[in-house]
Amino acid sequence: MGDVLPALSIPVLVFGGGIYAACDCWWRRRHPAPPSPYTHRAARLAEQEMLLLAEEIVDDAHAALGPLYDAPSPAGPPIGLSPRSSQPSPAHRPPQGGATPDRAPSPPAAARKR
Repeated sequence: MGDVLPALSIPVLVFGGGIYAACDCWWRRRHPAPPSPYTHRAARLAEQEMLLLAEEIVDDAHAALGPLYDAPSPAGPPIGLSPRSSQPSPAHRPPQGGATPDRAPSPPAAARKR
């Protein structure tokens, strides 16, 4: 009889723990805790810090690459155009048929192997 009481106490403790967990879950669903103002404030501060960092990155990139995007000066013809005509010079024409200087044009779709 001395071993029966400890043997039966284990299932009773597990069952009691399950009942407590179910009641606790029910109580928390019925009475949710209000959101913490510290959490919202921390999120706002992190968002502001992230926006400042992004703004700094964009400003640095604009300072470094801004001259590339400025409008060309109207003093001379654009690069690649001969001064006599508005047609590109033969040396600066884009390659025809999808060929590049280091590669031949690709074969037609019907000739490609699958």
